[in-house]
Amino acid sequence: MARFVDQMRRTVLLDNTPQRIVSLVPSQTELLYDLGLGDRVVGITKFCIHPEAWYRSKDRVGGTKKVNIDRVKELKPDLIIGNKEENTSQDIQELEGIAPVWMSDIFDLKDAFNMISAIGEMTDRQKESELLVSEINQVFKRLIKLKDHRTALYLIWKDPFMGVAKDTFIDHILSDQLGFKNILNDTRYPQIDLDQIEEPDVIFLSSEPFPFNESHVEAMKISFPNSKIALVDGEYFSWYGSRLKNAPAYFQKLLESLELH
Repeated sequence: MARFVDQMRRTVLLDNTPQRIVSLVPSQTELLYDLGLGDRVVGITKFCIHPEAWYRSKDRVGGTKKVNIDRVKELKPDLIIGNKEENTSQDIQELEGIAPVWMSDIFDLKDAFNMISAIGEMTDRQKESELLVSEINQVFKRLIKLKDHRTALYLIWKDPFMGVAKDTFIDHILSDQLGFKNILNDTRYPQIDLDQIEEPDVIFLSSEPFPFNESHVEAMKISFPNSKIALVDGEYFSWYGSRLKNAPAYFQKLLESLELH
């Protein structure tokens, strides 16, 4: 029996290398695909849209916040992979009665690297996971970030407006990797009143979970006429699996398009 400790400091015991995996997190589902585990992933959530072939063919076990426990049980998994932020504690407790549950808890790139390595170790994909971590690390090192710490507001929801603040993976990308100064000093994802916000240099409107579009950009210009306002692909800011290998190229183009240097 192999003993692992997940990112919530929980002990996870595996009798053998997992052959029937259920993934409850979109970014980690994509990671499993890129590690070459196609025939061993038996269940995903309805939000696991990448790769599209899996989205179309794999059994879906509900959403990240509302897992269909009975469906998971029917799939007879020998490993369930979740995330502290994405999945509810009640669901995790119920799922532990079905199979070992390994939980990630991601705040920065180091956490993401550790998660990728741990999943590689559990699934006998150490070599593939080590190569992936090395690749992601190298491309982020080549990312040229801002030097003058322009202020930024990153919005993820409307009615009510909600933004990204400290102690989040998105803030780590925004602040530590891109060089912006996040104007929100709260923690996590606070509800905000735009009338009380000091005009930032840049406002990012994310594609997820709320699908901001050009109409929202135009409306935002009325309230913040001096801010640069950009629609951004939320997957590159918040997905902490193998999608990270392509994120720096996206970020570099984004920074260039904002003409902030």
